[in-house]
Amino acid sequence: MAAISGDWLEALRPEFSKPYYRELFSFVQEEYRTRVIYPPARDLFNALHETPLKSVRAVILGQDPYHGEGQAHGMCFSVRPGCPPPPSLVNIFRELHDDLGCYEPDNGYLLKWAKQGVLLLNTVLTVRAHEANSHRGRGWEQFTDAVLRAVSDQDRPVVYMLWGSPAQAKASLVHNSRHLILRAPHPSPLSAYRGFFGCRHFSKCNAFLEKNGLPPIDWQIDNLS
Repeated sequence: MAAISGDWLEALRPEFSKPYYRELFSFVQEEYRTRVIYPPARDLFNALHETPLKSVRAVILGQDPYHGEGQAHGMCFSVRPGCPPPPSLVNIFRELHDDLGCYEPDNGYLLKWAKQGVLLLNTVLTVRAHEANSHRGRGWEQFTDAVLRAVSDQDRPVVYMLWGSPAQAKASLVHNSRHLILRAPHPSPLSAYRGFFGCRHFSKCNAFLEKNGLPPIDWQIDNLS
């Protein structure tokens, strides 16, 4: 698997010696060797690589990676340039337009958010091609819980945007009263109309950051063409 570096390495180092992680490491290695697994191994920890722990200002928590060819690249909801935005991301852009007036971009590449301190984390970091949730229950959940606890331990305000029941179940890991937890249904077409549309999480996030003396996030994803 790809290596973790920077300040995340120090924060997560205790996990590497735990039995669950050794089993997870062996399982994922074998899966990459024998099956088609997304994201590519080199992209596995992109969410951590692109957003250092010291820079995290907001967390968007997904479930498991996109399982279609060429979609997942290690940051939840994001796809690389040239890959059409999947339906959940289209709905995220729609809510951004209604909330902040952002135009719908011609791409779904969310690197701009990550570079501003938005941790784009899935609770499970790998998936078999065309088999949603196929790596659930193998240990990733315990590892990403450690990631969330490391963020919660930061002594500065952080916004958690928890979309859908699996993400909202992680609220118990956020123990620092300085943080803000925002909850909404998942943006997938199956649930977006149940309250994701109209949740205004993006403006609420920025209002909270500014109230605490932090710069707001520029949520507009720019056109590439």
